Amino acid sequence: MGSEDTRWLNEREQNLWQIIREFIWQFPSAMDRQLSQDSAMQSGEYSVLAVLSESKETSLRPAEVANELRWDRSRLSHLLRRMEAKGLITRCSDTLDRRGHQIGLSEQGWQAIREAAPLHVQFVRESLFDSLTPAEHAALETALPKILAAITPREPESVPAD
Repeated sequence: MGSEDTRWLNEREQNLWQIIREFIWQFPSAMDRQLSQDSAMQSGEYSVLAVLSESKETSLRPAEVANELRWDRSRLSHLLRRMEAKGLITRCSDTLDRRGHQIGLSEQGWQAIREAAPLHVQFVRESLFDSLTPAEHAALETALPKILAAITPREPESVPAD
């Protein structure tokens, strides 16, 4: 694609892109600071604890947690090892597939998520929702899923066999 084919951003789009880029860089850092200061926890650890605590099942396969968080399995695998060493999760054999395992919250993990959740929800409410009007909430509810769909990797289409 040559420069003449490029659909350059107009001034308004460029300004919006700069705001979005700043948000993408700043919000995760602010969230990490909040979790670290208030709960001595990383955002990844909190995310895993939240998925496990909100599940109807007492334990999940790591692949299910990775899918829920839309994370790469190797990223999750390293984090789970650290969380197990900290005593936040437990591993047990998978009852359906003995080759695999499932993860669940330890008592310490339950305690950690119960203590972290109120302060984290307060952070999310104050930094995201309280500063927006109901109309702005609605705009984000419409816009963000469309953006996520546009950036989500698609499975390659299968080629029919001859």
